[in-house]
Amino acid sequence: MTEIRLHQGDITLMSVDAIVNAANSSLLGGGGVDGAIHRRGGPEILAACRALRASHYGRGLATGQAVATTAGRLKAGHVIHTVGPVWYPEEDRSELLASCHRESLRVAAELGARTVAFPAISTGVYGWPLDDAARIALRTVTEHAGPPLETVWFVLFDAYAYAEFAAVHRK
Repeated sequence: MTEIRLHQGDITLMSVDAIVNAANSSLLGGGGVDGAIHRRGGPEILAACRALRASHYGRGLATGQAVATTAGRLKAGHVIHTVGPVWYPEEDRSELLASCHRESLRVAAELGARTVAFPAISTGVYGWPLDDAARIALRTVTEHAGPPLETVWFVLFDAYAYAEFAAVHRK
């Protein structure tokens, strides 16, 4: 059984087999977690993303999908890029957010990853409410994580995000 653990801190400092990046569809860097991963990981990640854009992902990565690259200078082995949905209160896009987690787990398993770290996908500039994102993320990982994954981390940047995930995780 895969263990799910929470950690408050900087995902770019995690020593894991794969870090999940809350990327934008261009795969070419951005703000928030995406920008932090690109900055700390160095130009190797951007070069790998550009290569993806030049080959299979000419139009970018679709929302809910995932793809892996090198982790560059990060302590991780790989970065799994996934594009979370923008939250719209008048439209249920929960399945797209769940897909980000399922697809990232699938890619991690294909890589043979035993440890993976997720951020709180879509909760930054994309506006997804933390409590709902935590519910979707934790449920999806609980239902879909399996061998070879041994530990899935949710790395939450601040105390508020950690508290929201912890409240859902305790249930």
